Amino acid sequence: MTSSNDAVHAAATPYRASGSLNGKTILISGGSRGIGLAIAVRAARDGANIVLMAKTGKPHPKLAGTVHTAAREVVGTGGQALPLVGDVRRDEDVAHAVEAAVQHFGGIDVVINNASAIDLSRTADVDMKKYDLMQDINVRGTFLLSKLALPALRASGEGHILTLSPPLNLDPAWAGKHLAYTMAKYGMSLTTLGLAEELKADGIRVNSLWPCTLIDTAAIRNMPHGAVMAEAARGPQIMADAAHAILTGGNLAAGGAPSGNFYTDEQVLAAAGVQDFRPYSLGVPEDQLVPDIFL
Repeated sequence: MTSSNDAVHAAATPYRASGSLNGKTILISGGSRGIGLAIAVRAARDGANIVLMAKTGKPHPKLAGTVHTAAREVVGTGGQALPLVGDVRRDEDVAHAVEAAVQHFGGIDVVINNASAIDLSRTADVDMKKYDLMQDINVRGTFLLSKLALPALRASGEGHILTLSPPLNLDPAWAGKHLAYTMAKYGMSLTTLGLAEELKADGIRVNSLWPCTLIDTAAIRNMPHGAVMAEAARGPQIMADAAHAILTGGNLAAGGAPSGNFYTDEQVLAAAGVQDFRPYSLGVPEDQLVPDIFL
């Protein structure tokens, strides 16, 4: 869960919203901690309805937070929450999440594909079970959740799919460094590219969001040298604010299409008027932050 220090930090962010998610129903995968939880809590501050689908129903020995503690935080922030223990790899779990969201809140306005697995091993070293895990969660899970939510998103009239995936940067360096993970994340981004085109006539916006720097999450801290890496990262609140700006329209559509974009957090927040990103950092000077991959 977010600590009290995190709450103070969130309140001090330089982002000033120009729109609200009040009354909107948001279905988010993997929202029990980290970036997903930060996005959920930011939306809850507006009075949004948050449907949290995550595998962690019971406390994890190494990772703080469950879907139930996340739901309590959402409610405590001012939103409504529906916690669902489910795995995006299971068709029946995803179908149940979509059905439950519609039954409980009357529909779905936003789907956030946040669930993701990471392994930066090179080809000779990657375990094929981990390869399958990344393909199943990142690519198939994103595709499946988006697919099954389409009827509800069409009915919304303002449907939006936001996927946490990078721009499709075909510089060979990224495939050469960690091919298995690159294919998995780019599969998520291809879903954005394809659905944005496919759903043009349906009024459903489809976009991706990616951080310019490392973000301090449990996934990063559990990697080799993760604690050191996290010290040179930003907090997840920057992604929460950027997601909020995208989902509320902000000043983004004025300069381009409302769908099919691969936004970065800095790009979105700069368009929303943020000029100083230092409040999002965890104490490291801006010139010492570690850039994220794929950019």
